[in-house]
Amino acid sequence: MWFIFALGSAVFAALTSILAKIGIEGVNSNLATAVRTMVVVVMAWGMVFLTNQQGGLKEISQKSWIFLVLSGLATGASWLCYYRALHMGEASRVVPIDKLSVVITLILAAVFLHEQFTMKSALGCILIGAGTLLMVL
Repeated sequence: MWFIFALGSAVFAALTSILAKIGIEGVNSNLATAVRTMVVVVMAWGMVFLTNQQGGLKEISQKSWIFLVLSGLATGASWLCYYRALHMGEASRVVPIDKLSVVITLILAAVFLHEQFTMKSALGCILIGAGTLLMVL
């Protein structure tokens, strides 16, 4: 089931890039990010209430709160950078560079989460990096 959700994530991320590139025309990138963020906030809280999960707020540990807030800050920084890059550059060049996050995530997961970094992972990182370089040059 995780694969279906991951594939959905990829499809919606692709749509996000195309729709954002069209929508950001003539709009300040920070303002565009704020509008997008408000839509995401409404959607996320809508799902929480739709699935009746709001009671779980009191069960979140202090450690989880800290890391969720840090993750939110990282997401905000990522979105601000992404929208600025998308505003200034072509989607076909911005998006591949953004997807280098896959390589960075694998490296960080090995270092901080002690996830296994295999030869297959290393080869994938090299291919993604080479593919990115090929697309943006």
